Parts: sequence; structure tokens; C-alpha cells
Amino acid sequence: MSLPFRIGHGYDIHRLVEGRPLVLGGVRFESPVGLLGHSDADCLTHAICDALLGAAGLPDIGHFFPNTDPAFAGADSQTLLARVIKELHGRGWQPANVDATIIAERPKIAPQLEAMRRRLATTLGLPPEAVGLKATTNEGTGSLGRGEAIAAHAVCLIERRSDA
Repeated sequence: MSLPFRIGHGYDIHRLVEGRPLVLGGVRFESPVGLLGHSDADCLTHAICDALLGAAGLPDIGHFFPNTDPAFAGADSQTLLARVIKELHGRGWQPANVDATIIAERPKIAPQLEAMRRRLATTLGLPPEAVGLKATTNEGTGSLGRGEAIAAHAVCLIERRSDA
């Protein structure tokens, strides 16, 4: 028997470097440093993509958008997330909710949480109340605590589409 829902988990981390814009959850931050990566390096959106793909039993984001493909250089991660949603829809699934945590020492994330939540909800095709976002620090420990990187964890619930 196939269950009408599935749960997935995703994780992503990117180093902070000078000369790159900082984008999280599709929102650009005022910051002297940004995340290093092939696309816009939005680790929050990447973690959400991996959670959704994993819930559907599909390969990770790197399989669909390899960092060796020049077509994805500088890509907007919201566009990648929209393509993940389309992939899920093609297999009869849709997101039901997402909950994610951003781990960063700097910059302060809390002032942008609502903007990120709304942006992600729009891309996911969900009401904003179905997207939970939190931010925390790593209490000064490890590479995250030293402000060398930003990471994100995400969990999601997907459900069978009513038209599937």
C-alpha cells in the first residue's frame, strides 16, 4: 500500500566569501560577504529542494542541477526550487509544508525571516503559514560559529496530488 504522504530531510552548507551577494530563501541581504557556490548558493532553498526530492524518493539537488553544468552558473535558487516542484508534480506529489532552520552567526537573520517565508511560500505554492522558518547561531563553535559559513536544515511533508 502506498501512503498518501511522505517526509523528507535536507541539509546544505556554503562558505561565506567576499564579493558575492548573500541570498537566503530568495531574499537578498545587505552584507559584505555572500555564499560561495555555483548557483546563487542559497543554502536554505537548497536544503528545501533536497528535503522535497528525498521525500519523493528522488536523487539530490546535485543530480538535477550539477555544479559542473554552466547552465546553472549563478542560477536563482528559487527557479531551481520551482523546477523541483514541477518534478514532484510530474510524479503525482505536492508539498504540504516545510520547516527549516538557518544556522548563521552573521548577519542577523531574524529581520528577514518573514520576507523569506513569504518568498518561499510563493515558490512552493503554499500559504505562508505552511512554511516554518527559524534562525539560530552555532554559539561560536566550529566553522559556522566562527562565521565562515551558513548552513540550513529543512524537513518537509509531501502529499499525493488530488489529480494524480
